Parts: sequence; structure tokens; C-alpha cells
Amino acid sequence: MLRETTHPIFKSEEELAGMRASERIRYRLVGANCRYHANDNIADFIADGELDELKAEVEAKMHEVLKSLVIDTDSDHNTNDTASRVAKMFIHEVFKGRYVPMPSVTEFPNFSRLNELMIVGPVKVRSACSHHLCPILGKVWIGVLPNEHSNLIGLSKYARICDWIMSRPQIQEEAVTMLANELQERVKPDGLAIVMEADHFCMHWRGVKDDESMMTNSVMRGAFLKDANLRREFLSLLSKKNG
Repeated sequence: MLRETTHPIFKSEEELAGMRASERIRYRLVGANCRYHANDNIADFIADGELDELKAEVEAKMHEVLKSLVIDTDSDHNTNDTASRVAKMFIHEVFKGRYVPMPSVTEFPNFSRLNELMIVGPVKVRSACSHHLCPILGKVWIGVLPNEHSNLIGLSKYARICDWIMSRPQIQEEAVTMLANELQERVKPDGLAIVMEADHFCMHWRGVKDDESMMTNSVMRGAFLKDANLRREFLSLLSKKNG
């Protein structure tokens, strides 16, 4: 459902209809005083049919990028459809976490009053560096310490939430924090721990071209932050899984 907004410079429906999809979406975002950074989800501000318009707009712009790179897309059969492929990839695949709502996740009460450490992972994740739009490929491990009031979710649902958060241009440190925020709000555990380890292709592909470096970072919440023994147990179990 499209979120209602009030823009300081009001435009009529006729004026809005004459705007490009990206302009209409940005108009709504500004009217709601809502941030739209690379890793923000803006699905609430996109009307039915506008994603297709947005894809067409990106395709046209990508044609211009290829022209500026002096690539003859007319006679080169390998790049005839590159602009269309890239637009589809950005809107419907690698950056889809910006443009679609949170996937449906069924929650059920903790009837059994589970309160032991649960570890989910490794969950394979794919993201992109917001600096160069190069791939980030990695794995995520999630530790949850539930309480009797926690909402439990199925194993596959963790993967869905990870994919939704990661399918955006961003930096790894912010991605892990956003994932922690989403899971904390949804599951409401006593403790939450997330570790992500990933390859950054901006390191492999450009610049220093370092093929060995990986980045690992973590977020600890609640009991994991306060209880050193619980934290050690979680990290020890991860080490055994990786061993």
C-alpha cells in the first residue's frame, strides 16, 4: 500500500503523471521527509506498475552509459541487450531489497518456553558495495537466545530476511546492523548475535587486486553483550562449524 505523503511543493495528479517514475517516487519520499540512501527500503513509496517504469528508465540511462564507454551496442551482438539485462538485474535481482516489501514471515509463540542458545547458519548472502557496486559474497551466522515471550520463526525465514536486507548496495558493517535490528524487532530474544564473513570484489577486481582478504564483523545484543561465557560459547561453536 502506497504511503501517504505531504510535499511542501504540491503537484497535481496531472503533473505527477507527466513525471518519470524515479521523479514521482523521489517526490513522495521528500514529501514524507523519508531518507532514501542506497541501503534503504523504499517499497512504501512505489505505486503499482512503477517498478516496470523504473526498469525502463534505468535501461535507457544504461544505454547512454554504454555509449559514453564507446561500446557499439548496435553491431556488437554481445551487448545488444546489455542495458536491458543490467536494468533487470538492478531492479529485480541484486538491489530488489530496496524496492520490494519485507517478505512474509510466519511467527509462532514460544509455547515450549525454549531458552537455550540456537545458531542458524551459515546462510549464504549476496550484496553489493555501495562505493563501486561490486559484489559482496559471504556467509552469515545468527545466534538467538529466546525467552518465553519470543516469537519463533522457521529456519528458511532467516534466509529470506537475510536476502531482503543484503540485496541492496551498502557497506558490510551497516548491513549486519540492519539485519540485527530487523531480527531483534521480529523475534524479541534475550540475546542476539550475528557474524558475517564476506569477500569484497572491489578488493579482488580493482585497486590493489587482493585475492586473499576477507572481512568479518559482528553485532552482539542483549545477553551476548553482557555475558562473556555465552559469547564465547557462540563463537566457539562457530569455530567448530568452520573447522
